Amino acid sequence: MVSLAALVFAGLANFVAAFQLALVAGAPWGHLTMGGRWPGRLPREGRAVAAVSAVLMALMAAVMLGLDGRGWAPPAWAGWLIVGYLVLGTVLHVMTPSRAERRLWLPVILAMLALALVVMISR
Repeated sequence: MVSLAALVFAGLANFVAAFQLALVAGAPWGHLTMGGRWPGRLPREGRAVAAVSAVLMALMAAVMLGLDGRGWAPPAWAGWLIVGYLVLGTVLHVMTPSRAERRLWLPVILAMLALALVVMISR
């Protein structure tokens, strides 16, 4: 069960990273991120934030897989840091003024939070 949770978490994190990289490349999905502030393509500063987010998501995937014994062995606090980040992200996605963003990303972040908790509680 824990290995499945880590794998599904990594898949979701990499999906989010791919979405962010598409934004960096100019995909017209600004209404689905950053509170829907920019419909269409993100401006340069929005793309920079998306690039950082893509890297963070890929790192989170690697940490969860590592905590499951796949690859490197990150410290346990890194997993709890991810849980905290996801709790904050959940709150922000509940509060976002963008209904489209909330409908798309709230279920994803809740799933990621639940999966991260499965991995961390099982340790």
